Amino acid sequence: MYNTDYSMLQRQLQSLLAGETHWLANLANTSALLFSELKDLNWVGFYLLEGSELVLGPFQGKPACVRIPLGKGVCGSAAQRREVVVVPNVDEFPGHIVCDSASRSEIVVPILTEKGRLLGVLDVDSPVLRRFSDQDARGLSELVEILIGASHWPVLV
Repeated sequence: MYNTDYSMLQRQLQSLLAGETHWLANLANTSALLFSELKDLNWVGFYLLEGSELVLGPFQGKPACVRIPLGKGVCGSAAQRREVVVVPNVDEFPGHIVCDSASRSEIVVPILTEKGRLLGVLDVDSPVLRRFSDQDARGLSELVEILIGASHWPVLV
């Protein structure tokens, strides 16, 4: 359905983050880039690991849930499993947490350091059913790798 040019997005993100290593600034700019460049989204943002829960970080879209326990909802499940979770229809995901009732599909990408430490997740929502594909899972995972490599995480690591 969507043919996103992730190689172009990678170049844009690398350029946007060039010379900046502050994790918070980089999260904010990454969410803004994805929200402006990907089609049919209603929310893009980050949840950061704090203890046994994810806490809302920089995002684009309507106000969101602030805290999500590990293992709960799509974000908490992706974080606990440490793997990308693609949900074609959020109404069919057991325990889905509704932050915006307009969301119909979702993809969540864990943010893991080279050593496998969980920092948080990238959460992307769409008002379109089946919006996200395997291409999005690969492309967003590669963008998260660029973000991790460009950022110093002293507060989180």
